[in-house]
Amino acid sequence: MENIKTTLEAHGHTMADVVKCTAMLADMSEWGAFNEVYKGYFTEGRYPARSAFGATALAFNARIEVECIAAK
Repeated sequence: MENIKTTLEAHGHTMADVVKCTAMLADMSEWGAFNEVYKGYFTEGRYPARSAFGATALAFNARIEVECIAAK
């Protein structure tokens, strides 16, 4: 999430500009922990649309991969 935030800021955006995220988790039992971290990056009650699913063999053996779309 910090990488996403840094990339957005480098292009003149903030996390408030995020309109959609897709989260891929190697283990869906980690959803609760991920969700707590995720929520900390957005204003409560103003979360972007989101899709999430379990996936195997994420790149670089990652546990979680997140893609976001931002718009002003």
